[in-house]
Amino acid sequence: GKNEYDLLVIGGGSGGLACAKEAAQFGRKVAVLDYVEPSLQGTKWGLGGTCVNVGCIPKKLMHQAALLGSALKDAQLYGWNIAQPVHHTWSVMAHAVQNYVKSLNWGHRVQLQDKKVKYFNMKGSFSDPHTIRGLTKAGKETIVTAENIVIATGGRPKYPMHIAGARKYGITSDDLFWLKESPGKTLTPFVFNVSLECAGFLTGIGLDTTVMMRSIPLRGFDQQMASLVTEHMESYGTKFLKRCFPTKVEKLESNRLQVTWRNTDLGTEETDSFDTVMWAVGRAPDTQTLNLETVGVKTNSETGKIIVDASEATSVPHIYAIGDITEGRPELTPTAIAAGKLLAQRLFGKSSELMDYDNVPTTVFTPLEYGCVGLSEEAAVQCYGSDNIEVYHAYYKPLEFTVAERDATQCYMKMVCLREREQRILGLHFIGPNAGEVIQGFALGIKCGATYPQLMKTVGIHPTCAEEITKLHITKRSGLDATVTGC
Repeated sequence: GKNEYDLLVIGGGSGGLACAKEAAQFGRKVAVLDYVEPSLQGTKWGLGGTCVNVGCIPKKLMHQAALLGSALKDAQLYGWNIAQPVHHTWSVMAHAVQNYVKSLNWGHRVQLQDKKVKYFNMKGSFSDPHTIRGLTKAGKETIVTAENIVIATGGRPKYPMHIAGARKYGITSDDLFWLKESPGKTLTPFVFNVSLECAGFLTGIGLDTTVMMRSIPLRGFDQQMASLVTEHMESYGTKFLKRCFPTKVEKLESNRLQVTWRNTDLGTEETDSFDTVMWAVGRAPDTQTLNLETVGVKTNSETGKIIVDASEATSVPHIYAIGDITEGRPELTPTAIAAGKLLAQRLFGKSSELMDYDNVPTTVFTPLEYGCVGLSEEAAVQCYGSDNIEVYHAYYKPLEFTVAERDATQCYMKMVCLREREQRILGLHFIGPNAGEVIQGFALGIKCGATYPQLMKTVGIHPTCAEEITKLHITKRSGLDATVTGC
């Protein structure tokens, strides 16, 4: 018989919702299945996926809380009389952030209703390539059939299963943003974006925070920039245990958590106690309950992610996948949204446009933000050879830092270009205030194939940090001092 829906999306995150809403614009019958499995600590949330509930949105708001703390210190040097000591109340911040997130949950439900997209608060699994079995929290079953099915279930934080006590006593980023009380003295082992971002704002609001890193920070990012980010965090007050890895977590009678770790440099075993241990060991695709094997959807056996082609199609006709769950795609909200919209347009709007994953800009919201677009210096060298690239760079001091007497040692930018005659820009990296806002604008030019001479003809806005990019003239190859002097 005829399938009930033209499109069924499994997963109500950014990508899935964008795909469903776009398909509905074409007058198609669309449904979304979304179900949040509570975390090991029992945290759960509403419609909207990781970004809205336990990712970008609460993270940026808590990052803003920390920036305001820094601004309070600066304010005194600008003439503001602020009673000392200033004190941060976690519960006030958390309540405000959580209320905003709940308003977004509600907004997504209203949008689906307005666009006549059917919403099922159910856990979905495949019965056959066109049939999904939905289960409610209470165990009630609903069978839904669709001509096309899009998997957009994203990922969830992993726990280090080999570390004793990790699952029992630790939390992840799924829990941190929904804590009602302060996490207190916090340890975050392993160095992914989220661990540095969370450690940054926890330090910024006055909490004793330690990052434990076994190897390099921000794997996959430009390593010179990553080092500057962590250097600034250390000077800002975050503690780093380098070349260390945890071996066990135990609960003390005081309810504190005693963590034992190995220091590989010294060959010693060390311990300390913390109020909270937040694991940041990466994310795993949320596929366990989908029953993909039954319908033959192929996954990468190592990562568990779904293998898709350039059109987001899986190994099974009429089944597609978008966002963090797909192999080889950036784990970023805007790419999932764009891919979801383009997929719906190809399915129902006579479009043939594919998602372009090159030159996607992004930002790490550490206390001193790091924004980038294009290739890292390492990747450029690997692709083109060191003799064929030119790196322009500068250490600069934001004007805002001068009166406030802030250290700007790690405020740095570099532009990676081809050395050939037109010097096409391969990558741009910026550490400093409002890095995301800075990189977003330059990303358009780089997407359009901007060259170094074109950038030099761009007039800067004075006085800004971003204008320093339009004045980059010292190359690494020259060995000259890259410190900006003068206004």
